[in-house]
Amino acid sequence: IVSEDGYIVTNAHVVNAYAEKIIVTLPCLERAKAYLVGWDHWTDIAVIKLDMREVEKKKLKFSRSKFGDSDKLKSGDTVYAIGTPHGFARTVTKGIISTPDRYFDGSLNERGYETGIFNTWLQTDAAINPGNSGGPLVLENGDVVGINTLVARDSNNLGFAVPANVAKKVAEEIKNKRVVERAYTGISLKPLLEMDDELHAEGALVQNVDVGSPAALAGISAGDIITDIDGRKIDGRYPEQLPAIMRYIAGKKPGENIKFGIKKNGKKLTKNVAAEKLESRIGRKTTLRDWGVDFRDITKALRREMKLSQNACAIVEKVKSASKFDLADIAAGDIIIAIDNKKIEKPDDLINAYEAARKKDRDILIQVMRNRAISYHIMKNKNTKK
Repeated sequence: IVSEDGYIVTNAHVVNAYAEKIIVTLPCLERAKAYLVGWDHWTDIAVIKLDMREVEKKKLKFSRSKFGDSDKLKSGDTVYAIGTPHGFARTVTKGIISTPDRYFDGSLNERGYETGIFNTWLQTDAAINPGNSGGPLVLENGDVVGINTLVARDSNNLGFAVPANVAKKVAEEIKNKRVVERAYTGISLKPLLEMDDELHAEGALVQNVDVGSPAALAGISAGDIITDIDGRKIDGRYPEQLPAIMRYIAGKKPGENIKFGIKKNGKKLTKNVAAEKLESRIGRKTTLRDWGVDFRDITKALRREMKLSQNACAIVEKVKSASKFDLADIAAGDIIIAIDNKKIEKPDDLINAYEAARKKDRDILIQVMRNRAISYHIMKNKNTKK
């Protein structure tokens, strides 16, 4: 709990938009409802808020935590991990900071969302287990220096936390704007150290550039070396230095022009990149229970990857066996073009078509795209609710 009015910082993989109910157990052991303020899967941080009317009605008391400066941490500093490992509430474990800047390549969480691209991690040997997620990593004076998030599988004493300075900044933006808005160029980086023939070079190596992305359109490609951004020299020789570079790029405003100094085939060039809004490859999930189907919104990143038209907005993720969609021979991977002759061009169109079809006692025509070919399917819609 980080404020007197009940704001709480936790992990996005613990609480996110898919939460149906949020209950907080306070230190006094009483419980209170809370609601989601916002979440950021890129850093695995979420913010929730206590229902203060319920807190006041029950006359509950709580104190708030204070963030410390995670940039000042050193290997060997004593820390305590607090949480509910394996259901054992109010558990405290003691350890040290094993390293304050552990680097991982960006990964996907259990829902397929990208995470870990914009930060390094605090590594600690304080015992962290399933159930510690979202709990604080604190100094002896109680200052929160990290949010416990990860544990290495099949290992002992290898736990990881999001640094407090990252969590604090993300939480403030979520609190103020409900979302964290970042810029996207389409560039992925690798440490320059991996290029033996560029031993004394400065900058960061471009590992990949997304097809059709702003960087690709500007002429930046894999193998280029970025030497400076907006006139500022960058140092990406080592893996631990890459998140700070990615964070700087992401910190620009969508639509803003970013000037990249690069070395391409030994030549020094300047490339101007018009940043876009960063979006996840994974879109919002929608479940239509009466039809037995789960959909995902098609994001700009996925649209580019699949080379789809701008109007494509809904892809079938999962179809329940023997459901109406299954009997209509519609499968995972199909893209919905129209329902009952109504084009599906934005997510709300899908919900509106579903609600309208449920009121009709007749078969429904569904148009889909599969393997870039258009097909028509008849969905039996008898005996639906009116």
